[in-house]
Amino acid sequence: MSTRVALHTKVRSDRIEEYEAAHREVPAELREAIRTAGATSWTIWRSGTDLFHLIEVEDYPKMIAELNELPVNIAWQARMAELLDIVHDYSSEGADASLPVVWEL
Repeated sequence: MSTRVALHTKVRSDRIEEYEAAHREVPAELREAIRTAGATSWTIWRSGTDLFHLIEVEDYPKMIAELNELPVNIAWQARMAELLDIVHDYSSEGADASLPVVWEL
């Protein structure tokens, strides 16, 4: 059974176009690694420089622990660190960094 995890990151205002271009070309190896780690869906919305992620995943802490060790993700996160003011936290503390649910219909 999957759960939904919502995250907030923030792109640098002068790097928005580069961030969006990078996400049009996410490496196939990384997409496959994310799926193998248990994610069935990952959507990112942007409002100004704020980025909101919604991930459908079997076990989020397990997923980020697995991805944290993979060279393809390490390279991707290094690239994203150049573009973001607030990055996706792949540490064990990041497993608790999801946005709390306020209301659901």
